[in-house]
Amino acid sequence: MKKLLAFPLLIMALLTLGGLQAQEIDWMSWDEAVALAASEKNPKKVFVDVYTDWCGWCKRMDKDTFQNPEVAAYMSQNYYMVKMDGEGTEPITYKGQTYEFVAQGRNGYHQLAAALLQGRLSYPTVVFLDENFQMLSPVPGYQKADAFLQIARYFGENIYKEKDWQAYSGQGK
Repeated sequence: MKKLLAFPLLIMALLTLGGLQAQEIDWMSWDEAVALAASEKNPKKVFVDVYTDWCGWCKRMDKDTFQNPEVAAYMSQNYYMVKMDGEGTEPITYKGQTYEFVAQGRNGYHQLAAALLQGRLSYPTVVFLDENFQMLSPVPGYQKADAFLQIARYFGENIYKEKDWQAYSGQGK
């Protein structure tokens, strides 16, 4: 009798866990995104997650926001997803300029990350770029999945071209 009862419970648990599995985002480097955008006729917008290894809120956003199935699906469909260590030491050459690590204090910073964050080295900060790698907006701080999706759709669906953020988000009321 116990075996008969245990089997259906095991099946229900597996089905429940299977439906709640986090979806993985296919993160790429800056160079990979640049190459991919150059090779496609209709390139996507670019999303850059600027993080550091020591940032607890960065890790939490990875887990809570980027692994959310709805967020992961939307972002993968509409953006090239770049993961950039704000303290990375590898040089990155883009449009003829080489961006490098700058030692400062205990850690230092990467020049490209500093340029994308407009000099405000705060982690996590995500950056939305258009299809030509032109700045749309940096968004500092931890974002929960629902709030993040609202921001991602604002840029991903070109709503920013027609409405300002306050009108779109309902904050202007």
